[in-house]
Amino acid sequence: MSSEPEVVETEPEVIESAYAELEAAIGHTFRDRELLRMALTHRSYSNERGEDGNYERLEFLGDAVLGLVSSHWLYERFPDQPEGELAKLKGFVVSARVLSRHARAIGVGARLRLGVGEKRSGGRFKASILADAMESIFGAVYLDAGLEAARKVILPILDLALAARSRISHADAKTALQERIQGQGGGLPIYRMVKESGPDHRKLFTVECLLEGEVAGVAEGASKKQAEQRAAAAALEKLDLPEGEP
Repeated sequence: MSSEPEVVETEPEVIESAYAELEAAIGHTFRDRELLRMALTHRSYSNERGEDGNYERLEFLGDAVLGLVSSHWLYERFPDQPEGELAKLKGFVVSARVLSRHARAIGVGARLRLGVGEKRSGGRFKASILADAMESIFGAVYLDAGLEAARKVILPILDLALAARSRISHADAKTALQERIQGQGGGLPIYRMVKESGPDHRKLFTVECLLEGEVAGVAEGASKKQAEQRAAAAALEKLDLPEGEP
């Protein structure tokens, strides 16, 4: 685990400065700073202090705003893609992985209001908390200034995510998958050839990619190496689908 980020102090002037830095990072200055404060308040913090409210309601709203903005963006950007492909793209660009990475990059973790227990358990680094906080910020921006303001905050994140996905698809998918799985504490991916067909001059190989003994991707290729790369790419794509989707 990386070192703990520099945490915002409690003095009012320091807090205001930290909020201003975050506003600059997301590209929106709040008319109502209370919305931003609430967007950064975890349930553990409000429970410990007996305060009303946390970011969960804003997260609920922000998730819907993100869904609308991303769906419209993909619909316009890829006019020839069928619904299934658009759904896969959306699953990636709005994934908790993408949102949490962006939250880390702009310093959301250091500005979260967390309870003592959550701080000690590494809450400032938890992908689920960071992604939820990012969605709550979207909801706060929407309430503060409307859909267009929220769209301006969200679109740069979607652009960066799509560019990252494109780089992965054109790079070494096997290496990218291995680094990702090992970074999560998992074992090495295993590749198993399950089928070989076609004449000698036009062989077609089918390979499965297994993660922790489960098939995570299946693909074909003109060589074993190509099939393995494609199976790894399929596994990466599956990992980026929203939880519960096949």
